[in-house]
Amino acid sequence: MRKKIVLGLLLCVVLGAGAFFFVVPSVVERQVNVTLRRAPYEASERGRALHGTLFVADLHADSLLWNRDLLERAGRGHVDVPRLSEGNVALQFFTAVTKVPFGSNYESNAGDTDKVTPLVVAERWPFRAWGSLLERALFQSEKLHNAAARSGGRLFIIKTAGDLARYLELRAARQSAGGAVQGETSPPVATVLGVEGAHALEGEVGNVDVLFEAGFRMMAPTHFFDNEWGGSAHGTRKGGLTAKGREMVRRMEARGMLVDLAHASEETFGDVLKLATRPVVVSHTGVRGTCDNARNLSDEQLRGVAATGGVVGVGFWDAATCGTDARSIARSIRHAATVAGARHVALGSDFDGAVTVPFDTAGLVELTDALLAEGFDEEEVALIMGGNVRRVLSETLPH
Repeated sequence: MRKKIVLGLLLCVVLGAGAFFFVVPSVVERQVNVTLRRAPYEASERGRALHGTLFVADLHADSLLWNRDLLERAGRGHVDVPRLSEGNVALQFFTAVTKVPFGSNYESNAGDTDKVTPLVVAERWPFRAWGSLLERALFQSEKLHNAAARSGGRLFIIKTAGDLARYLELRAARQSAGGAVQGETSPPVATVLGVEGAHALEGEVGNVDVLFEAGFRMMAPTHFFDNEWGGSAHGTRKGGLTAKGREMVRRMEARGMLVDLAHASEETFGDVLKLATRPVVVSHTGVRGTCDNARNLSDEQLRGVAATGGVVGVGFWDAATCGTDARSIARSIRHAATVAGARHVALGSDFDGAVTVPFDTAGLVELTDALLAEGFDEEEVALIMGGNVRRVLSETLPH
């Protein structure tokens, strides 16, 4: 009887471990990365025709956090290469998430807990990443580079202005050969790496160079909590840039890395704008003019980003837009464009960022259609859907 009990306990442990490592991560993702509607997506004839001609760029997706192969179509989540191609996406930023407090909210968070750690363990990341935020960022870079190496040219990582120029030439050649038809002639998808929160630097400004060498070209000073670099809009103090934070911004600009002000406190936001000598971005946000909450930007902040020559990526989730469809996103974009100018507005979906969105990346034609319905002309739509991001990258990427 004792032996049977021991064997039964061992079996429970084995089954529990199997579920934790091989079932739980996918279950969690299905629960937190929700898509309200799946393909086929609807749009007018004019919207579809225009969308097929656009350079579409999205400033923010957290897809590298999840245990999926980006090269394969998934039955969960919002982004993978097949769906990016279907959505005619030319350029997707993938942003490394390294730490998020339990119970994270828009009002106040301390940095003394972390719900990313259990996910890292459950997804069987390398042991070096279990206790190191820097190694978590580096591992996500490795995941993207590995996918690009296996992609047969379908995935193209951009690190320099020269890379961007080569990609644009390659994309134009593929489009002329086969348009957006799925197959060998489909244009490749370009990617840029970012980091969501400078806590990944582990307190060392020199680690800016480590991340740069690993391919990262954008980083936000903060995420959901205050850190040694600056205050978060959702932190407990919500202060400004620290002396170390100022040094970090200077180091990033010197290397050609974009400073991302998503999640920055008002003081940090203002401090960066005063310090910046190059365009800054907000990779994913809403605007208070259409959806008033602590996560979203004021008109003054919108104008401040525009004054640097940068862009604001408008998000797709409900707390960003106060809505659940493409028209609500378009209304937020209309307000941002009215305040800051159409040349300073972009897309910042927050796909795969534990959010609920109207469509996945294959459904971006619905947003093109909604922008036309909102009264934007075709030139403005082209800028907002990706032309502005292309301009900022061409001006800021290292040579």
